[in-house]
Amino acid sequence: MKKLLLTFVLVGLLLMTGCTKVAEGDYKEGTYFGYVEEAGYDGTVTVTTAAIYVDENGMIKSVFIDSTYKSPDSKLTTKKALGDDYGMKGTSADRGVIPGGAEWYEQVANLEKKIVEEQGLDWIEWKDEGKTTTDSVTGVTINISAMYEAVQKALTQAK
Repeated sequence: MKKLLLTFVLVGLLLMTGCTKVAEGDYKEGTYFGYVEEAGYDGTVTVTTAAIYVDENGMIKSVFIDSTYKSPDSKLTTKKALGDDYGMKGTSADRGVIPGGAEWYEQVANLEKKIVEEQGLDWIEWKDEGKTTTDSVTGVTINISAMYEAVQKALTQAK
């Protein structure tokens, strides 16, 4: 009788631990890319790219966004590669939204993180005819329209 009771308890425990639900997302597993070309303020064409990784459960696990940049000495690079040398911290500090300001790569990291947390782009609120966001993303003051479009292209492939 003790063996039978022990067996029922063990089976019950196995059934309860086997019922852990894994979150399922809306996307197909894989790595997806999107890009947008646009003319910069000086006429230079910039390319904003997005790479999205979706895991086996359909969940966005990582987002990488970057943009090409022509430096004042005419070297072509990316804004993330420039890091602090891009020189945006003072400008963003002057806007008064980010205490102490934030560089381009820091602001994009906030956007990338939020896209993963929210599992997409539906949470973004637009103002200024789709050019900037309201306070949708804490710590982001930059124009994200090209980034949004590049991410949207990647996510469309992942559907």
